[in-house]
Amino acid sequence: MTIHDFDMARFIMGEEPVAVFAQGSNLVDPAIGAAGDIDTAFVVLKYASGAMATIVNSRRSAYGYDQRLELHGSQGLLCVGNILENQVQHFGQKGGTRALPEHFFLQRYQAAYAAEWEHFVAVLRGDVQPECGGEEGERALYLADKALESLHSQREISL
Repeated sequence: MTIHDFDMARFIMGEEPVAVFAQGSNLVDPAIGAAGDIDTAFVVLKYASGAMATIVNSRRSAYGYDQRLELHGSQGLLCVGNILENQVQHFGQKGGTRALPEHFFLQRYQAAYAAEWEHFVAVLRGDVQPECGGEEGERALYLADKALESLHSQREISL
């Protein structure tokens, strides 16, 4: 599902990457390896401005659906954390506990999927213009294809 991360990186960075380097392996699910795919990936996107984006993905997290974002810049750090099962936290002399991230992506993105559907229906009715077009998907697919090329060739791919 790394293609969604490519789409998000394009949006956040505000520029197109000029190179991609991908590494991956099959560490947690033999069935995925048997199907010819990987379950663990590390991708670096390089930009003409000198900025870089790193994407680290695994198909398995024992403690829930872990998806975080960090943006390091000259003006500071922006962090987007996990959505937790609840907001209860306990801290004592021996440490602390808190809830785990929601377990499944459908839980995490339930509100987003509902909003997407409402927007889609509004577009079909002619009430609003689409917030994105086919180019976003095409560019994300292009980056995914080039990352796969990098993975198989074990080298950086210029874009």
